[in-house]
Amino acid sequence: MPLPADAKIVALSERLIQQFDAIFGLHPGFRPAHAKGLLVTGLFTPSPRASALTCAPHVIRPSTPVTVRFSNSTGIPLLPDNDPNADPRGLAIRFHLAEHVHTDIVSHSTDGFPTRTGEEFLEFLQAVAESRSSQESPSPIEKFLGAHPAALTFVQTPKPMPASFATERYFGVTAMRFTNEEGLSRYGRYRIVPESGEEHLSPGEAKTKDADFLFNEIKQRLESRAVEFRILVQLANPGDTVNDATIHWPDDRETVELGTVALTADTLDNAREQQTIIFDPIPRVEGIEASDDPLLELRAAVYLLSGRRRRKAPEPEEALRVAAMVH
Repeated sequence: MPLPADAKIVALSERLIQQFDAIFGLHPGFRPAHAKGLLVTGLFTPSPRASALTCAPHVIRPSTPVTVRFSNSTGIPLLPDNDPNADPRGLAIRFHLAEHVHTDIVSHSTDGFPTRTGEEFLEFLQAVAESRSSQESPSPIEKFLGAHPAALTFVQTPKPMPASFATERYFGVTAMRFTNEEGLSRYGRYRIVPESGEEHLSPGEAKTKDADFLFNEIKQRLESRAVEFRILVQLANPGDTVNDATIHWPDDRETVELGTVALTADTLDNAREQQTIIFDPIPRVEGIEASDDPLLELRAAVYLLSGRRRRKAPEPEEALRVAAMVH
């Protein structure tokens, strides 16, 4: 996973990480966003129809081992699970194709993204930070949202709290280009749907939950049964915009089932593994390519730079102790 050659992307990535640190505080050993998480393991089984969409190796094989990370939003490692700021939730999937060979899906529980470009996202984060101490009205974030309708729509989109990580639906932010063995290509976005159905909490129910209820619940669930998700791809029609994460495609667009993920156990040495693993939003695998969405190279650079920093941090137990003192 190399850094992009474009120095502007690297510089912007560094500024975004610094801005996350300014908002959430610096927590060595943790991600600047989606800091609180859990790694679990399982198996991906492709659907019979998947090979008509892509010739990617994990779709051609009978099954592929996976590592999945569930997470809360924000860069605060000890953020309570029932804090409204913990939404949208994150779900990242790594398909282990061979030793040191993999492809990933990175998704979250809200369909879309607040901005089309990284420059706009930096402005969004800066407005959030400035509004904390600003006395002006309208505040910097109100001014930004007033000038950026897509960001306003994202902020106002309901984000109900899940009853479980296993009862939430997740969405790929950016479109990918899927190509099958015949060379036929279609653009699509991932949709990850819980087999057990969606279930959310009312605000009143959420207040009664403890700070770690989602992480404790998913561990207990895994002890008794597999947690399953169907991975779908919503396909773009000709003429649909495929390089703007703020634009939703209508629900009437065709969906193809890529396969099913069955999760069975949490990862050994979870804290250390989370500190080490770096997910990649760019597929980098035959049969699935990145679109020209401007967020993709930027997100990959942010993940890599923050991951390298995370790997240099203290041991997980010490990092968590420091986070608890700061929190």
